Amino acid sequence: MSESGMYHKDRLYDFSIFELRNLLRKREVSFSEIINSITNRIKEKEKTINGYISLFIEQATEQAKKLDQHIKDFDNLPLLTGIPIAIKDNICVKNALTTCGSKILANFVSPYDATVTKRLKENGAIIIGKTNLDEFAMGSSSEMSFYGPVSNPHNSELVPGGSSGGSAAVVAYGGAFAALGSDTGGSVRQPAALCGVAGIKPTYGRISRYGLVAFASSLDQIGQIGKTVKDCAILLSVVGGLDEHDSTSVNESMEGILNFESNIKDIRIGIPKEYFIEGLDPGVEKAVQNMIKTITPQCAEVKEVSLPHTQYAISAYYLINMAEVSSNLARYDAVKYGHRAENAQNLRALYEKTREEGFGQEVKRRIILGAYGLSKGYYEEYYGTAQKVRTLIRNDFDLVFKEVDVLLTPTTPTVAFRKGEKIADPLTMYLSDIYTVPVSLAGLPAISIPCKDKHQNLPVGLQIIGRPFDEKTVLNVANWLEKL
Repeated sequence: MSESGMYHKDRLYDFSIFELRNLLRKREVSFSEIINSITNRIKEKEKTINGYISLFIEQATEQAKKLDQHIKDFDNLPLLTGIPIAIKDNICVKNALTTCGSKILANFVSPYDATVTKRLKENGAIIIGKTNLDEFAMGSSSEMSFYGPVSNPHNSELVPGGSSGGSAAVVAYGGAFAALGSDTGGSVRQPAALCGVAGIKPTYGRISRYGLVAFASSLDQIGQIGKTVKDCAILLSVVGGLDEHDSTSVNESMEGILNFESNIKDIRIGIPKEYFIEGLDPGVEKAVQNMIKTITPQCAEVKEVSLPHTQYAISAYYLINMAEVSSNLARYDAVKYGHRAENAQNLRALYEKTREEGFGQEVKRRIILGAYGLSKGYYEEYYGTAQKVRTLIRNDFDLVFKEVDVLLTPTTPTVAFRKGEKIADPLTMYLSDIYTVPVSLAGLPAISIPCKDKHQNLPVGLQIIGRPFDEKTVLNVANWLEKL
């Protein structure tokens, strides 16, 4: 919006959810105008970005027309009424394809809504489409999808991050006002950083995983991506909370999630020294340090802290991750649903041929390595040891949070990299998540927001990490920094 308060209705896609709600309350825009702005933007950008696998433009347009006809009370609308939201294509939407970016599920139509999808619909949101992702959410670049790679909206030759690259990209270019993604080791925060938007991974258990296709069940969590911190908070407040369908969901109050404080004068901030070492791009470090310098005079304390077991996080994460992958993906057997190979001579051949045809290279790699790590004679040496390291990492955070309220770190070691740059070297790709993985192992909440400075004219992400179920403080600090 310009300084005079004027705006173009064909550019409504630039607005935040809060701004749109104010315009709707004043009846300055219609629901149809909001949808038209988004759909026109999608038509303009999608051929280049490839952020969506499925689009529901006709249904969305019809929903908006009905809202225009029937809504009379604009002062008491549910938070997301008429707002187009995108959903990562590993989260179920009833009667829509849920492919997980894989050939093996290319024909799978979900018979039910995930709990988060149901809550969005009940709050009035319009589901505009299902977003592209690394196959089964296994990746850090969104290049490993059966439906082709996703491009970064800031430069189409670069990756958007992953695995929720489609969700981050469509929010960044204006193809949705917000989106849901899944975060197992950084798959919401890392693409949010590379695309220059906000993305939060809530505490493990804060949000139901019912209807999220399982990847690594002790790590998976549904996250929120928005143009602003407040937009992420709105989505979190709508989809979060206890769910009887998910035994890992926790009955923690959502109260205060949308109550933002005017200052952060009582906040104590920790800077983990292990996150500022060799491997961090100097330009990224400079942008993050400038954010730390800005916040220092405004809060109670900024101090260096130590998380000594950080160096083992990547190794522990991938041992746990791959072990759980090998278990969860055993269900794709060509019998119950999904792709089924033809001309198989017997049941074993059917399994082998179907999985050979249906799974991509990275998925196969993780299944094989995970099965090895769980095999007789190796279970305790690999998976068991990794779980012990996970406990040590969680203990590191517990000790630090006795001294400080939040931690500030880089979200990623670099800005967005070129397509194809890391595909041939999986270990290098895995290191893209070096700053996000420890948080996932500990089950903590964390958000990535753009730094005020860019590097190589590309966004740099700042990660804010909080105590378990203290999303309120994480969001408050993020909102304060975002105002800069």
